[in-house]
Amino acid sequence: MTDGAERQATLHTVAGKPVLRFERRLAHPPTKVWRAVTDPAEMAHWFPATVETKLEPGAAMRFTFEGEDAAIDGEIIEFDPPKVYAFRWNQDVIRIEIVPEGEGCRLFFSHTLGGDWTGRLGAGRNAAGWDVCLGALEARLAGREHEPPEMTGLMEHYVAEFGLAEGEVHDTGDGYELRFARDLLWRPVEQLWTLLTEGSEPETGAEPPLRFTNGYVPAGPVTAADAPRLLEYEWRHGGAPAGRVRWEIIHDPEFGTRVELTQTVPTRLADLLPTALAAWQTHLEVLFATVLGADRCWPEGRVEELREHYAGRLDPLSQGSARPGTGTPSGSDRSG
Repeated sequence: MTDGAERQATLHTVAGKPVLRFERRLAHPPTKVWRAVTDPAEMAHWFPATVETKLEPGAAMRFTFEGEDAAIDGEIIEFDPPKVYAFRWNQDVIRIEIVPEGEGCRLFFSHTLGGDWTGRLGAGRNAAGWDVCLGALEARLAGREHEPPEMTGLMEHYVAEFGLAEGEVHDTGDGYELRFARDLLWRPVEQLWTLLTEGSEPETGAEPPLRFTNGYVPAGPVTAADAPRLLEYEWRHGGAPAGRVRWEIIHDPEFGTRVELTQTVPTRLADLLPTALAAWQTHLEVLFATVLGADRCWPEGRVEELREHYAGRLDPLSQGSARPGTGTPSGSDRSG
């Protein structure tokens, strides 16, 4: 295994649960690494929360994050010095295994994400976060300062690597429904609503705020609005109503905030599916970067690149009913 492969987080499904896995080759003896990953005083140098526990199997644990009063409960599941340390963290499970290798050791770190599909949705942010934490652990062991990477790009990398940015197509019997769900970290719902509406509250019958739209899916009037969580509007093809676009901003106190976006497409417009999927994925990529504070414009050529990807993915599945589209943008295509 190369150094680059070692540093690449991987996402698996084990017993129906999403599991992130990391591997690090460390030039330190197992006993030194064991102390760094189990002693709460040492964990403070790399773990994202303050840990309170008694180091023994079955012991209760308490995790407190900086700036937050509420703590997360857990318990030690496995404690086998200096080999295995596993514990529950809310609905998640962290497992650390140390295997001697030459004068050093190999560290295997896994994070089983709770919440099934909602946990998987946050795998990109968690992979990036643990990358940073494990980098801090390596720096602590080596006695040097840790220089964390730029987080927006790292999260975007893992979201793409794990396929978490892609949309799905569901046959509704009389057409299709496109579905996207994107993790937006722990941002307050109200903050996201203000970002998308740019401070102008949408009204039924009026045009939707610009950031809810893109030029590849021509927008009609708003059909439902429930600030700060829901906006639905009609979309049009050839000037006539063709379906609906629906945005929902959802906050889960255990798994963070997400946006769920759907678009209905009639069977007669199946040719437009690859274009619509490509446009919405690009749209949500720009939104994600904007939420993280990155100054990101609509990327030239991105929709065309993704259209080819979706056309290739859909055509063999639909046996021709969802052929590659040739839609072109109309109006503004700004989403970020």
